[in-house]
Amino acid sequence: MSESPAPETDEALTTATRLFIDHRELLFAIVYNMLGGVADTEDVLQDTWLSWSGSRDRSPLREIDNPRAYLVRIAVNHALERRAVISRRRETYVGPWLPEPLVAESTGPASADAADRVLRGESVSMAMLVVLESLSPLERAVFVLNEVFGYAHTEIAEVIDRSPAAVRQLAHRARRHVHARRPLYEAHPRVRREATERFVEAALGGDIAALMEILAPDVTVWSDGGGKRRPAGLRPIHGRDKAIRLLTSYAGRSEPQGLDIRYRRVNGDDSAVLFAGESPYAVLVMDLTPEGDRVSGLYIVSNPDKLTHVHLGEKDEEEGTA
Repeated sequence: MSESPAPETDEALTTATRLFIDHRELLFAIVYNMLGGVADTEDVLQDTWLSWSGSRDRSPLREIDNPRAYLVRIAVNHALERRAVISRRRETYVGPWLPEPLVAESTGPASADAADRVLRGESVSMAMLVVLESLSPLERAVFVLNEVFGYAHTEIAEVIDRSPAAVRQLAHRARRHVHARRPLYEAHPRVRREATERFVEAALGGDIAALMEILAPDVTVWSDGGGKRRPAGLRPIHGRDKAIRLLTSYAGRSEPQGLDIRYRRVNGDDSAVLFAGESPYAVLVMDLTPEGDRVSGLYIVSNPDKLTHVHLGEKDEEEGTA
């Protein structure tokens, strides 16, 4: 008969579980910003839990002065290891790659889930995540920890096992690159919602004149179908005329009929989520010009593998059917 675990071991694991749960939202936010994928983030958190609980199981009486810093270090290093797997996967990915969208169940503030509360804001918008993809894994980790979560360079040095001087250099390169590609402004939520509704009505209705009005001349469209949705561009589309041709090809399709439109917060921004019956069909996220009156970037995620965590939810009164 196997022996029961010692009482102090049970107590240590219970404490380890509580500490992990207490910090899970923070770990999710950091890792998601580093990886851009919900499924990959959940896998990293599972690895983090195994490393964390394993260390407590081996040394149940060991005191950790700063559990938060210890957990962040484990999670960040697992995320850095995961980047190699993601890079190999991207080599065979069909078409543009976009992050997995984080979709709130409703636009009402009371219903926003924990991840949405943590991730709300420009720092984790779809547009920002696309820019972060162009950084090296270490630059991205440093940028996320420093710019998004306010970690000092000395703290980050301990997390990624680099000198403070090296971290400062990484932070400088990352900040310069991001700020060159991502203007530091944020449209008012009401303006974003109105622009989103105008765009969805024009795009799904195939209204070329309306699309000419709302799309900026230099608009870029990223359409991520993963080779599983048609039509979809095999590379980002630049320019209003090409964008309109792509969008009207969507509107001209005979299937699916009667898409259900839900306006939801996606990575903290008001966006549109399209459903075919009970199943998510596409997530549309818009990036606006500084004036807020035109769409400068459009991100369409229709790869069903990236929408498995998106649910229909309750319907708001102003939402409708295309």
